[in-house]
Amino acid sequence: MHGEARGAVQRSARRWWERGRALASARPLVLDIGLALLVQAAMTMPFVVPRPPELEPASWPAYGLTTLTVLPLVWRRRAPFAVLLAVLATSALYRLTLDGPGQPLPYTGLVIVHTVAAQSSPRKRLATGLLLLVAVPVGVWLNSRSLRELTFSFFVFAAAYVFGRLTDARRRDRHVEAERAAARERARIAREMHDILSHAVSLMIVQAEAGPVAVRTAPERAEAAFDAISATGRDAMVQLRQMLGVLREGDEPGGAAPREPQPGLDELPALLDRIRAGGLSVEYDTRGRARPLPEATAATVFRIVQEALTNTVRHAAARTVTVRLTYGERDLDIEVTDDGRGPQTAPGGGQGRGDGRAETGSGGGRGPGDGRAETGSGGGHGLVGIRERAAAHGGTAEAGPGPDGRGFRVRVRVPVAPAAEPAAGVAR
Repeated sequence: MHGEARGAVQRSARRWWERGRALASARPLVLDIGLALLVQAAMTMPFVVPRPPELEPASWPAYGLTTLTVLPLVWRRRAPFAVLLAVLATSALYRLTLDGPGQPLPYTGLVIVHTVAAQSSPRKRLATGLLLLVAVPVGVWLNSRSLRELTFSFFVFAAAYVFGRLTDARRRDRHVEAERAAARERARIAREMHDILSHAVSLMIVQAEAGPVAVRTAPERAEAAFDAISATGRDAMVQLRQMLGVLREGDEPGGAAPREPQPGLDELPALLDRIRAGGLSVEYDTRGRARPLPEATAATVFRIVQEALTNTVRHAAARTVTVRLTYGERDLDIEVTDDGRGPQTAPGGGQGRGDGRAETGSGGGRGPGDGRAETGSGGGHGLVGIRERAAAHGGTAEAGPGPDGRGFRVRVRVPVAPAAEPAAGVAR
């Protein structure tokens, strides 16, 4: 129970911290005003604590001057170096004109030095250091003329400066990570667009090439081919709108752009029907205990099958292709096998085929067909995309000769959540 209570407290504190960070990011002026009030509360303490009889009582003018010292902190983000000069001036005025209560720490100076170190240019940071080298000894001489106070003052100001530089370093790291995340997202969108357009254009080309022959020999087949071209184009447009809708959110006059889910296993039959419309015989088989997959995994499976079929249509000169999904206890095997041209020896000595789909373990050699293959651990662009999609989910991808060395086979294994165990009993 004690551990659960502690965990609840930690989660609550974490939520409050995240809310505070969100508020600070959205309304920095509110944060600066709150910080100024907090510093003012600390500066007020010596005025409410009773003073020794030998000292003059705290006065309202002295308290008003401390407030004047704190007030510039509200603008510390907009002009940190100017605020630093204002703080130094008001602090000197307080020390030289009034015999007010002293402070255990130079709160306003520490806050603004931290801000200058975190946000200002190197030139202003250097000027700040030079000012502190003069202002700190002068302030100590006016106060106690103690070496101990001088050492302590230099230490706390140096610590504030170091923490400010660390804050700037963390901010830069977050910026770099955000840029990397944006680059990864751009790469993902480019990969999705490649898969969608490559698949659609390949089918349309195959169907369009068969159209003139069908017009002369079987007009009804020509009409079906043209219908298939139209359906393929419309489907590609729908998928592109779904994928890019989030990028256009807010640009639509009537509201947000469409944000429908990416295609999953339910869309596989329609994909296979479009392939069949191009004249290729497609067999679809599932084995094992089928179960729902997470949306991201299902979209990946769809794209892998789509890219493998696109390669078959474009390069294999196959008559039949088999798509098989095998559900294991903790993974899903995706296998796409055709009876077309198998791998051929590439000019560089690797195994490839005239379609650019190099034989791969985790990749393959360069194929002479369309120049899309890589060497070593590469493969055609399609196979590279398949391997990257599998790796993104912790899976593996292999490509090479089909069974008995005939045709070509792409096999991908993707981890999935284990199947739910049957309930031991039913609650009554």
